Amino acid sequence: MTTTTIDTAKVLRRRRIRQEWGRPWLYLPLTGLLLLMVTPFLWMLSSAFKSEGDIRRIPPDLIPTSPTLANYRELFSSLDFTRMFANSVIVALAVTAGNLIFCSMLGYALAKLEFRGQRTVFGLVMATLMVPGLVTFVPLYVLVANMKLTGSLLGLILPFLATPFGVFLMRQFISTLPDELIDAARVDGCRELAIFWKIILPLTRPALATLGIITFLGSWNNFLWPLVVAQNESQYTLPVGLALASSGQDFTRFGVLLAGAVVVLLPVTIVFLLFQRHFVAGIATTGLK
Repeated sequence: MTTTTIDTAKVLRRRRIRQEWGRPWLYLPLTGLLLLMVTPFLWMLSSAFKSEGDIRRIPPDLIPTSPTLANYRELFSSLDFTRMFANSVIVALAVTAGNLIFCSMLGYALAKLEFRGQRTVFGLVMATLMVPGLVTFVPLYVLVANMKLTGSLLGLILPFLATPFGVFLMRQFISTLPDELIDAARVDGCRELAIFWKIILPLTRPALATLGIITFLGSWNNFLWPLVVAQNESQYTLPVGLALASSGQDFTRFGVLLAGAVVVLLPVTIVFLLFQRHFVAGIATTGLK
């Protein structure tokens, strides 16, 4: 064994030792941050099985002393849970499907098609992306009211079928796809719509999964817009119905509110677990060229 090989082995051994000693100092703060983030969720799950008195106890107990299902029974008896759950599912799925289709179409046009005013359109998308949602809330409501869509599920769906963020995300991802695939399809006589459906969409699954999860989560948890647009309980979504069901005459029923939060959280968690691999891939590769 030569001297150079021995020196290289020593350097690698020292580097490995430094890495092993350095890992605990990295894991400790990460573990602390993880506990800090997870503790509110654990307390929510635990408190959903507590009585109102146990929830308001100071200092609070993480584990319920007398677990009870009274909060869930009161939740399902105080509101039309089936209808509100169905409304939330319909609105969230429709908004998500609209964003996946329309945002990917516009993203493809801005990334791969050349037309007059292309940069202007993309600039408007970016400018709209920087405008806070509360600024456009009143004009959007006036438009929906003039279209006679208040008090209907269509009024909850139509304004959010396409979002600037979705267009930006899809445009950035599609721009990373090679132009040779599209040119080869055009040479074979494939039309633009067929290119979009058969070539672009299958290649954009990570970005579609990312956009789908973000859109579904935002629509599922949306509270202010359904509260204003929905005129009666038959159009209420779960967040609105939950807020109304947990409000008593003199105080907020935190047990019912936390039980409802657990129910609202379950579908979003399931969706994320099913598509988390594509979600991570979409976040990691979007915008890379």
